[in-house]
Amino acid sequence: MSDRILPLAGLKVIDAASFIAAPAAATVLADFGADVIKVEEKGEGDPNRRLHQLPGMPPHDVPYSWALDSRGKRSLAVDLKQPAGREVVTRLVRRADIFITNFPFQVRERLGLRYEDLAPLNDRLIYASFSGYGETGPDRDRPGFDTNAYFARSGISHALRVADGPPSQAVPGGGDRPTAMSLFAGILMALMLRERTGKGTRVTSSLLANGLWANGVLAQASLLGTVPGPRRPRHDPWNAVGTQYRSRDGRWFVLNLVQEEKLWPRLCEAIGRPDLATDPRFDQLKKRRADPKALFAILDPIFAGRDWADWAATLSRFDITFGLIAELRDIPGDEQAVHAGAVVPSDDPAVGRTIAAPFHVDGIARRAPGPAPGLGQDTDAILAEAGYDGAAIAKLRADGIVT
Repeated sequence: MSDRILPLAGLKVIDAASFIAAPAAATVLADFGADVIKVEEKGEGDPNRRLHQLPGMPPHDVPYSWALDSRGKRSLAVDLKQPAGREVVTRLVRRADIFITNFPFQVRERLGLRYEDLAPLNDRLIYASFSGYGETGPDRDRPGFDTNAYFARSGISHALRVADGPPSQAVPGGGDRPTAMSLFAGILMALMLRERTGKGTRVTSSLLANGLWANGVLAQASLLGTVPGPRRPRHDPWNAVGTQYRSRDGRWFVLNLVQEEKLWPRLCEAIGRPDLATDPRFDQLKKRRADPKALFAILDPIFAGRDWADWAATLSRFDITFGLIAELRDIPGDEQAVHAGAVVPSDDPAVGRTIAAPFHVDGIARRAPGPAPGLGQDTDAILAEAGYDGAAIAKLRADGIVT
């Protein structure tokens, strides 16, 4: 569409945050037109630059987490421990629309980067504060990552464990990324408020709050004083037509017969066992629920007897609700992900394709994903925009304030 617009063009954003959740919110702002300045510590920069090197992460020369979470940003490398470095940020704040940080609260106080410090400098500033556990309370100052604050504290890890097995392990950034969308939404709400009042405000979000929201069904149940029993092992499911099976060629998939009374006879036809539809043990929903283990014992070897492609075609033909449990190696070939706009081309030749922000609005454009910046690659240009002349920039660099 030739009339599409970049809705956030002209907004200036300071991303003074690290790792994933808060910076990823800034990434989405950049996707839709904002000028995002990534403020990084001199020396090594944001640790997200090296996340791909941690044990257990998929090996690759491209820093893929950094490429995803910092595309379209500009990098300023500055020593915030020095007064002259903090003055650089102060100048930027005076001209900014949005300031995003997840610095620990004590660090913000020490550096003069609290809301109370920055808001008087710019009455239109939107200050987006992100934390692990929230702005107040006994755990306010505890370090929070998605593993401990989102998955563990919210009950998600415990709810996903099977019987007496250990709690499940979180996937890297699995809580950070949906949380980023929450922070992004809060920032947009603050921008709408500013349109009406002319004044900036503070936006807050936390991993804990987002973990509880993600675990909302079970968390709400717990607030009413009830909790589920432990997850049953696979051979003893709660519902034999709402669980996981494995095909002959080793592909896992899940059945999900929500409209079970309608789909149960179809499933029996699809698997070549029409007799099960009228079997007195399983001919009613309440009977199937009463002995799911017995039904599973029948279905499991049937599904194990044919390859996944065969089952996918058969179940589709009978309009059975099912889904492949994708492996990571399936993602590059997922044609539907491309059609859904979830996987898109990148202008970064080292990346090729990337993951898009998970929404679309007709009439609104987004920037083509570009390369993430090198550490401090835009320092001179950013300083010049903040009013530093050539001599002042040279002095900051000679004094070790910027790189």
